[in-house]
Amino acid sequence: MSASLALTHLVPLAKEVDENKVTPGVLGFIVFAVMAVAVWGLMKSMNKHMQKVDFKESSPESTADSGTPAADPKV
Repeated sequence: MSASLALTHLVPLAKEVDENKVTPGVLGFIVFAVMAVAVWGLMKSMNKHMQKVDFKESSPESTADSGTPAADPKV
């Protein structure tokens, strides 16, 4: 019963809002800017870490000589 009463009080408030004037405003811009800076920082960090990775694959002959089993190509 109280939910329907609250809904009847909120409906007139929703009609007062002009849909043509509602904008994200300064808070929306600040949130978007913070997210953009965070993504930029994460990408810069990822680039730094990816440069440290050695992508050279060892040949199956070199792993067989070293005594470690070679990776199964079927997997």
